[in-house]
Amino acid sequence: MRLFHRTSIRPADVIALADEHFRTLGLRGTADTMRSRTFIGDLGTLQIMVRSDGGHYTLVEAFTDQIGESRLDKNVKKFFNRVHRAADPHHAPTAGY
Repeated sequence: MRLFHRTSIRPADVIALADEHFRTLGLRGTADTMRSRTFIGDLGTLQIMVRSDGGHYTLVEAFTDQIGESRLDKNVKKFFNRVHRAADPHHAPTAGY
């Protein structure tokens, strides 16, 4: 599955948040480049890539080897929420039913 998020924080900060977030889930991370990571574990395989987008924005792309709405995909969405809160500390996530 492919998921993406656009944010105003720097790419290096997004990578640091990814390292912290996905390692707490028991995923092992490898640094592919300065702006990409691959995480592997019991939940599956995840690749995170960040790049500058439109000047002051950062595009975060996540690719999982899972089909449909897996636990890994849900945790990627939680990570995107965490990135959003890093950009806007007053953001209060709400459920989208």
